Amino acid sequence: MTAIKETSVIQENKSNAFSNCPVTFVMERIGGYWKPIILFNLLTGTKRYNELKKSIPTITEKMLIQHLKQLEADGLVIRKAKPVVPPFVTYQLSKKGKELRPVLYAMAEWAVSNSGQQTEQFKKQMEDFPK
Repeated sequence: MTAIKETSVIQENKSNAFSNCPVTFVMERIGGYWKPIILFNLLTGTKRYNELKKSIPTITEKMLIQHLKQLEADGLVIRKAKPVVPPFVTYQLSKKGKELRPVLYAMAEWAVSNSGQQTEQFKKQMEDFPK
């Protein structure tokens, strides 16, 4: 990843935003479209890359790899690679990542109650969701 110039105006603005609103820190770590979905899928336990790809079929390989690297760099995901051929790599939530469980659960509950799509599949997902 690209090195971040700590003295840039953007970094100063981010720092000021954080002091005014801590939600900006959360959005820096899990903001965007794919990161919460990846984290949500890892709540059920350790997964290999292909398992994640199958559970999020609309994500491109580039985006999945990029976001997994960012989540790992932010200390939310742990990547474990075994030195075998073919490569055996797993991803799991770190302690910090697991602390996001209530946040992700609240997001999922909110989606179920406000989506207007009270389907049985949604309800089943929420019943199966690890609390």
